[in-house]
Amino acid sequence: MKYVFALAGNQNSGKTTLYNALTGSNQHVGNFPGVTIEKKEGQIKKHRDASLVDLPGIYSLSPYTMEEVVTRDFILKEHPDLILNIVDATNIERNLYLTLQLMELAIPMVIALNMMDEVRASGNSIDVKKLSEHLGVPVVPISASKEEGIPELVDVAMKTAQEKRSPKKLDFCSGEVHKAIHSISHLIEDQAKENGYPVRFAATKLVEGDEPTFKAINVTENQTHIISHVVEEMESALNTDREAALADMRYSYIEQVCLDTVIKKQETKEQIRSEKIDRILTHKYLGIPIFFGIMFFIFWVSFGAIGAPLQGYLEQLIGNFTDFVSKLMIAGNVSEWVYSLVIDGIFAGVGSVLSFLPLIVILFFFLSLLEDSGYMARVAFLMDKLLRKIGLSGRSFVPMLIGFGCSVPAIMATRTLSSERDRKMTIVLTPFMSCSAKLPIYGMITMAFFPENAALVMIALYIMGIVVAILSGLILKSTIFKGEPVPFVMELPAYRVPSKRSVLLHMWEKAKDFMQRAFTVIFLGTIIIWFLQSFDWSFNMVDDSTHSMLATIGSLIAPLFIPLGFNDWRASTALITGLTAKEAVVSTLTVLTGTTTDAQLSATLSTMFTPLSAFAFLTFTLLYMPCIAAFAATTKELGSMKYAVLTALYQTLTAFIVGMLVYQIGNLFI
Repeated sequence: MKYVFALAGNQNSGKTTLYNALTGSNQHVGNFPGVTIEKKEGQIKKHRDASLVDLPGIYSLSPYTMEEVVTRDFILKEHPDLILNIVDATNIERNLYLTLQLMELAIPMVIALNMMDEVRASGNSIDVKKLSEHLGVPVVPISASKEEGIPELVDVAMKTAQEKRSPKKLDFCSGEVHKAIHSISHLIEDQAKENGYPVRFAATKLVEGDEPTFKAINVTENQTHIISHVVEEMESALNTDREAALADMRYSYIEQVCLDTVIKKQETKEQIRSEKIDRILTHKYLGIPIFFGIMFFIFWVSFGAIGAPLQGYLEQLIGNFTDFVSKLMIAGNVSEWVYSLVIDGIFAGVGSVLSFLPLIVILFFFLSLLEDSGYMARVAFLMDKLLRKIGLSGRSFVPMLIGFGCSVPAIMATRTLSSERDRKMTIVLTPFMSCSAKLPIYGMITMAFFPENAALVMIALYIMGIVVAILSGLILKSTIFKGEPVPFVMELPAYRVPSKRSVLLHMWEKAKDFMQRAFTVIFLGTIIIWFLQSFDWSFNMVDDSTHSMLATIGSLIAPLFIPLGFNDWRASTALITGLTAKEAVVSTLTVLTGTTTDAQLSATLSTMFTPLSAFAFLTFTLLYMPCIAAFAATTKELGSMKYAVLTALYQTLTAFIVGMLVYQIGNLFI
């Protein structure tokens, strides 16, 4: 028998760390049925008969956000064999709020009480046995980051699933709320069971006025009137609204449980330390400058101090291997066109992209540290005030932040925004954030024109993307997307030292993704580019690429970029191939220039651009429409090809205008 465990918990409770510890990140990545929120599913180590589905981090089962809808629908419709509820032991009162709601689903459940090492270190304690007795579900103390208690957790989870042991205690209400829930339970019991809804959960949701539950269990008009009357009586007796009444009921029970099980002498060391650090890092005036200072340091290390030498070593290795293959092919007397395809096409194109792998790995090493330490949550908090001025909330910063990695998951992540207006506006603005696929282009141009100021150019490009997004937001909020952003509530997790495993996994995933693109999309693209620049329209091989099919196509487009300071058909062609994948810009220019080393490429680029026009080229690359994959994601999220095309045209027009301004204004001072 195959068991399916659902991993559920609050954001920042250590869910991803626990998932990696349980599965070794042996994951299958897909989407939840009907939505494009990413679903991670992996096999639990040493248990081939058990898989773990990582559900989005949530705070309740009320359908206010897409994460909550996805989690609830997965549990109710997919019927997992067990819910593995991770609870942050350092903030147990807030975490148990979700726990009580999960218990109402009447599905076998085990609580993983995480970060117990921090609780012990602070002199606090939790009576795990008593907590388990109060809640009626097994509770296992663990430290996911140190992998303490993981074998015990797996054993208890497997046993609970095999025995189909549902939570013993579902009724923790009292007084008027108790009367309301139980009255409604008797009223809808039969139809709740018929429709596969746990009775207690359905009754609680009907008290909340949860519209999806009314539809799911087919509540009649007469029943709706009765439910309204019961709820009105409860609100009148308690002198509060229905949602506050349920929240008070849950927190009253949680308070009783914690009084009996938790001995809290002081805040944990991590919480005390976080408060001190936040006085500086989230300072009203210093917070954002500090963030940009940190990013400048990261770029300096990634593209200068460490990244550049490593890139040089890798380029040398690729060059040596290319020479080795070249000599073998010459010795083998292979035909001219095969030699050209392999050496001038594949090796030149793919090799030029692969040489930037060290830059990608180092950059994402630092970004992973910032994310796992809890600092990026602070950046979202800092950006909330700024984003509100352009008509968005700090919540939109999360997809934008993902956009610095890749536009595709960033656009998909907008599904988590509760406001349709905020969601569409974020989709339009997110591609202005510089994705990692553009890094090889930046590296290529800065190496050729700004080797002494690489970090400064990088930070300038990233800031430019953010500034353009802000200015675009101001325009859009007063024209197409009129309205106010939704409120933004976010938990700031305690600062923690990132686990070595998590950081290495993050780096490996980015490196693997980069290499997969290099050997698939870029590989195919280089072959096509080589063919088009090696043959004329009569399919005769040309000695001079200016007579090729590609030169003809590129020459038609090249004049459009004269206002940006460049008019070389090779540059315009590279921008077109960049629509398949942004890294293709580098491989295309390498193939078209016929260069085999970065030094040769830099020398050739200096004949195509001036430093100012090169920066205008970078500006256009930064802002014009993202790759085809991102365009497809935009089409799906906006629900219309027409709107996706308009979005791409807007982004490309913006790129052209900003690039032109950079060049034309720059010319006034140079």
